[in-house]
Amino acid sequence: MTLDGFMMYLLSPEGDALNPAHTCMFQDMDQPLAHYFISSSHNTYLTDSQIQGLSSTEAYVRAFAQGCRCVELDCWEGPGGEPVIYHGHTLTSKILFRDVVQAVRDHAFTLSPYPVILSLENHCGLEQQAVMACHLRTILGDMLVTQALDSQNPEELPSPEAKQISPELSALAVYCCATRLRTLRPAPVPPQPYQVSSLSERKAKKLIREAGNSFVRHNTRQLTRVYPSGLRMNSANYSPQEMWNSGCQLVALNFQTPGYEMDLNAGRFLVNGQCGYVLKPACLRQPDTNFDPESPGPPRTTLTIQVLTAQQLPKLNAEKPSSIVDPLVRVEIYGVPMDCARKETDYVLNNGFNPHWGQTLQFQLRAPELVLVRFVVEDYDTTSPNDFVGQFTLPLNSLKQGYRHIHLLSKDGASLSPATIFVHIRVQHSRGPD
Repeated sequence: MTLDGFMMYLLSPEGDALNPAHTCMFQDMDQPLAHYFISSSHNTYLTDSQIQGLSSTEAYVRAFAQGCRCVELDCWEGPGGEPVIYHGHTLTSKILFRDVVQAVRDHAFTLSPYPVILSLENHCGLEQQAVMACHLRTILGDMLVTQALDSQNPEELPSPEAKQISPELSALAVYCCATRLRTLRPAPVPPQPYQVSSLSERKAKKLIREAGNSFVRHNTRQLTRVYPSGLRMNSANYSPQEMWNSGCQLVALNFQTPGYEMDLNAGRFLVNGQCGYVLKPACLRQPDTNFDPESPGPPRTTLTIQVLTAQQLPKLNAEKPSSIVDPLVRVEIYGVPMDCARKETDYVLNNGFNPHWGQTLQFQLRAPELVLVRFVVEDYDTTSPNDFVGQFTLPLNSLKQGYRHIHLLSKDGASLSPATIFVHIRVQHSRGPD
């Protein structure tokens, strides 16, 4: 093999840090919905802030293009008997409910064949609820699940507290019926599988902190949806990792807001054909599991990353053609709290073309099956915060060992090709994952 041929091999999919076998469908897709992480969006219709942003059907199209499988529709009374969608009691613009349902019909299954959950926040009266039900049935047709898929029907759906729901709309809630989570203590009558709890990030964090394993066990049977705090008026996001650690399936984020939180979401759902469903680790699926993300046990995996070089990093200051980056590489670990860590290399002065580091970063991991690894390149600055250059995030279990290239992405997830980092990766397990 010639030198050029060897370089081409290293930059090919075979030399990628992401295991190519994990880019297609490779997981068991026949388990209950509660056994999967499901890519989920909050206030999907918004393109900007929660207070005065533009609402658009295009936001749904973009979410589906990113593999989203649970979208939110905030439904309010509209003029002329037609329900509208917007963030109620704010200055966000309004779009017709039926237009959103049409966007769902046309775009929900272009990337993934797997089920889409429509999270309806209903503020309509009985008449417009009936209109909503009519639009769902007529526009979606046989795409809409209107009865149990097996021979046994679910038990009668409970009525949500203080609210009237039209029988037409209620009849469409087959597998996901909103139910308030009052306690995690065993009840005389166990909850039905179709009952879904929707929690604010603050309530979810409280349960993680105080209930630990009980919350994990709850999420082996029931779907739990988590959404951002109402105080995040600028559509900022929370870290989804903390919620995934406890087995929450529907961790809803503001897809319109780039940042490390959406990088983690993209990394989590990068694998399994980007279908929006990722099988949870066994410790989050077993009904009698003893797993507690706050007490994961001793370290059992060592991740060693030798950061070698980078290639063709982009210039950040287009106004100054002579400006050259001073790059450093940071490796960030996201997992259970005791695994979370970040380590970085020194910076290289004035070299974005082929900087060399040769530095080794090592991490001890207690729950490797939950870990996401985020590679970040920044432009070092002595007088102000470093500037973001690029990043790439993927699950540890999909990280290939040996000499690998990391293909960098921009803040909004676009490719920065040909910008790469060249690393050597080694993963040592002291014992197999649960």
